[in-house]
Amino acid sequence: MDDLAGFLRTRRSRIDPAAVGIPTDSRRRVEGLRREEVAHLSGVSVDYYVRLEQGRATQPSAQVLDALARVLGLDETERGHLHRLAGQRRRPAKAPTGRLRPEVLRVLDLVGDAPALIMNHRLDVLAGNRLARLLYGRPIPGLNTARHLFLEEAERGLYADWETCTLDVVGHLRLAAGKHPDDPRLASLVGELAMGSERFRRLWARADVRARAHGRKAYRHPLVGLLELHHENFALPDESGMELLVLSAAPGSPAEDGLRLLAGLDTDGADARTGADAQV
Repeated sequence: MDDLAGFLRTRRSRIDPAAVGIPTDSRRRVEGLRREEVAHLSGVSVDYYVRLEQGRATQPSAQVLDALARVLGLDETERGHLHRLAGQRRRPAKAPTGRLRPEVLRVLDLVGDAPALIMNHRLDVLAGNRLARLLYGRPIPGLNTARHLFLEEAERGLYADWETCTLDVVGHLRLAAGKHPDDPRLASLVGELAMGSERFRRLWARADVRARAHGRKAYRHPLVGLLELHHENFALPDESGMELLVLSAAPGSPAEDGLRLLAGLDTDGADARTGADAQV
């Protein structure tokens, strides 16, 4: 699903030669840096770098990877991804595990005033609280947020920043593919998204990676309107790839009022954690 050669090619193409001191003129036809320029700037032989981009080189050293990361202007997430693709991980990614622990579900129950989800590295929603079900307007079991975003056209309007969300989701899946290259269900999901969405295909070809940590998420709910929320992602210990995602509203904000209104729309108190026993 992911490979070192393709990642190097895409990163090389985005570097402005002038930014690294290489003069250019109108005759230059290469987008970004040439292979020999990357090799020269990183201190490796041209032949070796060409073999890296062709997938024919042996495992590069950590020093070579660090030099390439410097020349290619990689951030910390991209640098870690580069090392993983090259087989330089200090610790192999733990294989996805089985069921959610009851203790984790108890934590989910404690989050009452904000939508909260537990997701795996494939962006399958394994469990969610009542507000999460009301936000998405559908049962939690079977929801995959990548599929929901790219393939369910009727649901696209839920995401007020749809284009930004697509960048985040593809970047996350690229990162997950580097961590779990032998996961057939992840490979199947990527194939399904590529077959069904031209935008996914274009973004996937860019090979960008993004870590999910925190930031703004905006939803346009059909009943309560715009909800500008803040997401925090908490990695769960001993559960490879699983995260608790909490979507909170700033105190006194319109979004806080919107969530309160959303909670009041459903008075049956139904428990939205159904599907918490779903396999990862």
